[in-house]
Amino acid sequence: MAVLGLDIGGANLKAADCLGNWAQRPFAIWKSPASLAAELRALIEPFSGIDHVAVTMTAELADCYRTKEEGVRQIVSAVQSVAGATLVSVWSTRGTLMASTAVQFNDLFLTASNWHALATWLAAKHFESQDALLIDIGTTTTDIIPLGQSRVYATGRTDFQRLVAGELVYTGIRRTPLCAVTQAVRLNEQSCPLAAELFATIQDVYLLLGDFPEDPHDCDTANGRAATRDEAWDRLVRQLCCDRTEISLPDAVKIAQDIARQQERQIGTALELALRSTPIGYDCQMVVVSGSGRFLAQRVIANNDALRSVKVLDISELLYPAVPEVACAYAVAQLASVPRHSVS
Repeated sequence: MAVLGLDIGGANLKAADCLGNWAQRPFAIWKSPASLAAELRALIEPFSGIDHVAVTMTAELADCYRTKEEGVRQIVSAVQSVAGATLVSVWSTRGTLMASTAVQFNDLFLTASNWHALATWLAAKHFESQDALLIDIGTTTTDIIPLGQSRVYATGRTDFQRLVAGELVYTGIRRTPLCAVTQAVRLNEQSCPLAAELFATIQDVYLLLGDFPEDPHDCDTANGRAATRDEAWDRLVRQLCCDRTEISLPDAVKIAQDIARQQERQIGTALELALRSTPIGYDCQMVVVSGSGRFLAQRVIANNDALRSVKVLDISELLYPAVPEVACAYAVAQLASVPRHSVS
């Protein structure tokens, strides 16, 4: 059976099959939820001969939906309309796939489920006899997931539960507003509060630090101008109610370094909390880093005493030819192809 996995997020749509073929496209669902079916149709157009579409999602949290139940209903409906007669199933954080026709839309275990699909596949496929930790940093969020012995050890199953447990950190490497990372920065031995405005995002920090390549064609930024280092300079200093005539580029880089360190500490604090919640006897022998923010995950690990000497594996080594950015879509496709995760 040829399975296609879909990871339907609030800002990006991702698809992958079991052979590692993949596709992704940006789509801000909160701006145009009625366009989801058309966007999905364009996403899956390169794939042929699909017998089963397995879905995982986070887009139900988008504020274009009044409730998560409404979000799940609309998302599943859009997938069904595109899939036609093809079997559609939805991953649940209970560890099962449910036929879309049997879905109870108010089931919170169907929401925010992509992290669980990825962790379940990793645990079953690669960590049957040892404990590990998955750190997945994407454009918007960070997932910290203990796993091993073919099990997912995470204590939370919903977003709320995971936020409390430190297993979900609402910070990423592209869309996070700077004022959500820190309230103040240091410059010239002074502390300056940041304006509580969306003048810049964390992407500007990593553009200035050289962690992101410049893309003059990418204008999905706080001010709608290009994702270049020069434009990032303008956006970042405006967060301090300044412009480039007041703060030089070298000083802007220093501010970016300060913000990056504070984001590392934010994730590091959650990491320590998540590790304290692991079961008795948990012995992490490997850390898997995933997502577009793998470089940041590496820095967080290097600053953690308990993990500094643990082997780190880039998930790209487990996915090839798929890429880390579509890991959750690939994982749910793989899960759907295994009999023990058969559709209920």
